[in-house]
Amino acid sequence: MFKQIIMTGVIATLLASNAHAADPIVGNWLTKAGETAAIAPCGGNNFCITLKTGKYAGTRIGSMANIKGAYKGKITDPATDKTYSGKASIAGAVMKMSGCVLGGLFCKAQTWNRK
Repeated sequence: MFKQIIMTGVIATLLASNAHAADPIVGNWLTKAGETAAIAPCGGNNFCITLKTGKYAGTRIGSMANIKGAYKGKITDPATDKTYSGKASIAGAVMKMSGCVLGGLFCKAQTWNRK
């Protein structure tokens, strides 16, 4: 009985630490356009961005990699089909994203909020 209680405590601790260890970028985000984007792990340090709602629901619009706490990758505007090289930073429930084309000649920025 005592072993069972100890084992239950160890398992609960491991599950809690795994939930806490989730990368801050993972989750559902409200985009500037009012759509929901889901960000989920998709191999290694990569995170895929897929729209869940709106005209382009189900479309994968980008991926970011966590490189030493900084997010870098590519994101596509589904309305224009333009792909931007960019970066993202997270502070609490706010993610600021910026992306550029042509070596930084044309850039866009957006703020997404966690849902």
